[in-house]
Amino acid sequence: MDIILAVLGLIFAFVGIIGAFLPVLPGPITGWVGLLLLHLTDTVPMNWLFLGITLAVAILIWILDYMIPAMGTKKFGGSKYGVIGTTVGLIVGLFSPIPFGFLIGAFVGAFVGEMIYDRNDKKRATKAAFGSFLGFITSAFLKFIVASIFLGLYVMKLWEYREIFGL
Repeated sequence: MDIILAVLGLIFAFVGIIGAFLPVLPGPITGWVGLLLLHLTDTVPMNWLFLGITLAVAILIWILDYMIPAMGTKKFGGSKYGVIGTTVGLIVGLFSPIPFGFLIGAFVGAFVGEMIYDRNDKKRATKAAFGSFLGFITSAFLKFIVASIFLGLYVMKLWEYREIFGL
């Protein structure tokens, strides 16, 4: 059972990194579930302080993930349409054959959203789209850093108890 929990935990830790860029997955929280699964094994002792601190960090980043793109959009004069457009463009860009399509999609989506809001002001729409895009990039970068740290912590714990797992 310990091996199954360890493998599932590793999968969750990797999915946490993928979730840093996908809006449908809470990246750091998913990575934290990987840490929890490792600590639920009989092999690795439960460390409630460690799990509590990492959970608090994951929740904080999850909350900031919703605030940062909106702050970027508003800072550059955008509307809710730009934020919605960023999310839609990101999802469409994920399925695009273009390399880094999700980045291009986020910007184009924000621009289209702003143009729907006000068709007559392309300059403001471009500025707001840039703000929304910058907010998305900042948020994704923070989630990626935290999810990567969680994966690193997972690997360190696994390495510490490697003999027991047969590694």
